[in-house]
Amino acid sequence: RKTAHSREVLELIAKEFPDDLLDTIIARTVRFSESTVKGEPITTYASSSTGAVSYRRLARELIYRGGAK
Repeated sequence: RKTAHSREVLELIAKEFPDDLLDTIIARTVRFSESTVKGEPITTYASSSTGAVSYRRLARELIYRGGAK
């Protein structure tokens, strides 16, 4: 769930950097904190969680845009 502040920040960034803004949004979930405590990346600790899925989506987006060389 986005806060009013996060929406404002996103709008500002979109105006300032329209060509550089990525489509993927990483939602904050409790699984991130849990994975940190366990010392594991979210992608292995909770591989089907919203956060893990979002990070994989982000990786694909970066590769697609040529960000990984």
